[in-house]
Amino acid sequence: MKTKTNYIFETRMEVRDYECDIQGIVNNANYLHYTEHTRHRFLRSLNVSFSDLHDKGVDPVVARMQLEYKTPLRCDDEFISRMGLKKEGIRYVFTHDLYRASDERLSFHAQVELVTLINGRLGNSKDYDEAFSKVIDIP
Repeated sequence: MKTKTNYIFETRMEVRDYECDIQGIVNNANYLHYTEHTRHRFLRSLNVSFSDLHDKGVDPVVARMQLEYKTPLRCDDEFISRMGLKKEGIRYVFTHDLYRASDERLSFHAQVELVTLINGRLGNSKDYDEAFSKVIDIP
């Protein structure tokens, strides 16, 4: 599932204590929150407002996720979230890799496929295509 990724964006975050389970490691669902937060920060870096596009009737929705848990993150760990992106048909395919900052060890890998709903109907988003064309080739 994993291939060499050309990252187009990265951000740093820190594990908060309430994100950990009784074993002292990040609960599996929280990794999805990290990837979503990374995508939102990426949009902001392109001066795209997720909420403004929603108000226009343009909503990206997750269609599919493939997840691999590698090295667990623990409370107070700082980590680097690196992201790649490509467009395949009407799908935006995001690759997310989370690395523990202390040793650059891969903690989590995900491929997340999003599609856009335009006024509730599956469609191609000119807004997202235009924004993403700043960092990737859009077919």
